Amino acid sequence: MLQNSTTVTQVVEFYLRQIEDNRHLNAYVEIFDQEARDRAALLDQQREEGTPLQPLHGVIIGIKDVLCYEGHYVSAASNMLHDFRAPYSATCIQRLTDAGAIIIGRLNCDEFAMGSSNEHSAFGPVLNALDNDRVPGGSSGGSAVAVQANLCMVSLGSDTGGSVRQPADFCGIVGLKPSYGRISRYGLIAYASSFDQVGIFSRNLADAAKLLEIMAGADNFDSTSATTPVPAYSSAAETTGGPKKFAYFKEAVEHPALDPEIRAALLEYFGKLRQAGHQVDAVDFPLLDYIVPTYYVLTTAEASSNLSRYDGVRYGHQSTAPAESLAEFYAHNRSEGFGREVKRRIMLGSFVLSAGYYDAYFTKAQQVRKQLFDRTQLIFNDFDAILSPTAPSPAFRFGEKSQDPVAMYLEDIYTVFANLTGIPAVSLPFFWHSNGMPFGLQVMTNRFEELSLFQIAEAMTRIAR
Repeated sequence: MLQNSTTVTQVVEFYLRQIEDNRHLNAYVEIFDQEARDRAALLDQQREEGTPLQPLHGVIIGIKDVLCYEGHYVSAASNMLHDFRAPYSATCIQRLTDAGAIIIGRLNCDEFAMGSSNEHSAFGPVLNALDNDRVPGGSSGGSAVAVQANLCMVSLGSDTGGSVRQPADFCGIVGLKPSYGRISRYGLIAYASSFDQVGIFSRNLADAAKLLEIMAGADNFDSTSATTPVPAYSSAAETTGGPKKFAYFKEAVEHPALDPEIRAALLEYFGKLRQAGHQVDAVDFPLLDYIVPTYYVLTTAEASSNLSRYDGVRYGHQSTAPAESLAEFYAHNRSEGFGREVKRRIMLGSFVLSAGYYDAYFTKAQQVRKQLFDRTQLIFNDFDAILSPTAPSPAFRFGEKSQDPVAMYLEDIYTVFANLTGIPAVSLPFFWHSNGMPFGLQVMTNRFEELSLFQIAEAMTRIAR
């Protein structure tokens, strides 16, 4: 072994100790400790033998409990899938392990990725490492806390309407949602198929760029994966270029739900961008108040359809309660297997898809989504990026919004826009609130312009320092 060098085995043991010392955070639902040790030993042996190192040699990664990893349990943090083992690996997981990464465990989340606080998990809530009385955000709360508390190097989440960016904002780390289709969804348990995208949590942009470079690209197992070429994000992301033209939605910054300190910090930062030679302009966006209703009409409809497969016959929880009919058998299985928030969204989705309301709700929401897409393209004809808050408030306390679904859903007011339009977005951890919690700034570019997103975000990070 090379002298004065750290072995992968030593790194794995460090993170296993970190995880053990921070079990109270409830970030992990399962740790692949022996498997991680065995893989570390193999990687160390290969290095000692002179085998060329792979791009992610010994990188320690945690994965959200909605991503399939062959032979391992995957439950979507739900009693519905409490004993299900993945028969194959998600394409993104396979590409990471092929590149030398070590998957150290699966991470807690809101059940079936439905939530903004990680309070809706069969494994219990995840605690924010900075303040254990506050939520870490959701649905990928465990993935965010794992990076925040140094329980892995980077982690994967899924982002349907902000489930990577909002917890990254609450935890003070980088959270990236790529363009829809940039990373294959094969092996990702579906919430809303036309919105879902695998996302990345990291401590810096360079790590996120490297992971995206490895995972991105077309996949024959996913017909919605993009065939657009994948640039070398990691080698070019630091080329920041010249002055940029930024837009922000006037209605977003002036929205009454936005915390005054967040508004003040953003406006002050916009001034720094202007001083650095960039153009920052407010644009009118009257559709802002339609974004959250549109998102929840469409995603609950898709969820209602996607989750209909969990009936306890081929897979899913099977109740021991006696049933006198097939309908009663299904009702027992689904009533016991699904949690309250999932049931709420299934019922909402079933309602908007019903014969009497389909045109009034679902069709109208699709029309609004098309208007959002068209308006977004017009904005990107004149601007390089769109800036916005990531969330309307810093991390809130447990129970503060759990009794008010509408207030909880409004937590997504700034993040769902990127999912409705399919554009990439990143939350950057720039600021601190007077309550001691971090909050970030969201940057969005046009579809498949992640390279530009990294370059702009890197330049913005230098200005924020």
